[in-house]
Amino acid sequence: MSYVALTGGVGGAKLALGLTHLLPADELTFIVNTGDDFRHLGLHVSPDLDTLMYTLSGLSNEETGWGRRGESWNCLESYGALGGETWFNLGDRDLAVHLRRSELLQQGVPLHEVTRRLNSAVGVDVRILPMTDDAVATRVLCETGELAFQHYFVRKRCEPVVSGIRFDGAETAQCAPGVMEALHDPALAGVLICPSNPYLSVDPILAVPGLRQALVDCAAPVIAVSPVVGGEAIKGPTTKIMAELGLPLTALTVAEHYADFLDGFIIDLCDEGLLAQSLSMPMVAAQSVMRTLDDKVQLAQTALAFFERL
Repeated sequence: MSYVALTGGVGGAKLALGLTHLLPADELTFIVNTGDDFRHLGLHVSPDLDTLMYTLSGLSNEETGWGRRGESWNCLESYGALGGETWFNLGDRDLAVHLRRSELLQQGVPLHEVTRRLNSAVGVDVRILPMTDDAVATRVLCETGELAFQHYFVRKRCEPVVSGIRFDGAETAQCAPGVMEALHDPALAGVLICPSNPYLSVDPILAVPGLRQALVDCAAPVIAVSPVVGGEAIKGPTTKIMAELGLPLTALTVAEHYADFLDGFIIDLCDEGLLAQSLSMPMVAAQSVMRTLDDKVQLAQTALAFFERL
């Protein structure tokens, strides 16, 4: 029996941690967004891959919600004093990861293998795959022009009004080795779309040719957890983007966004009234805001039980 989860950064990583407490490592595969990847200070930075690695290894900074615990900032401070831009925070320990990734990539090692080596080095044995080894860049179309994702998300703090999103390079990208194999595994028991931003974190994964169709054709049930609770985003600019794109601020909008491949949908208990408006798919209500490890494990248990039911 095996399970696959599609995830972005912080929100998805929380549920991923819950899954690892319930399933053996050899039964789990995480397919991770790399549309956020970019070059900074000459280094290849993979924010979502690193967030998952830090979360599953116990190295994540629980106070900030991003980066590594026990971090220091000597390099960034010195770099800023020399006139360098410091809008994207890279701590000293975090820099070591980007240095090593960049070094291996320059040696010709593909991103999926680099990811395996980095995770193995910090004790993570579950399979974590980038959606592709190829360069795919999320570009945010704003009233002020087009922005690279990190410039929109971090430098501009999501302030510009969004009119569209595109994924540069996706049309020619190929799924990373292992991605299609995981989705076509005869023992596959379910595919879970984690509560990551549908438009900025999950859509880049689905934009890789063949991946969305693989979910449509998947013999195992595909379910998603809503990142929208009570009309608000659990984290990040999900509902801000929905409003700017003229979409209803409800969990059901997310379900409709995935409707072509979705077999089930998990909403929060506070949205239980939406069950009466259910789309043509089963829905369950559960505590989906994950503040503690128990919350993460319980939501993962709900998802696994939903797979069995379907």
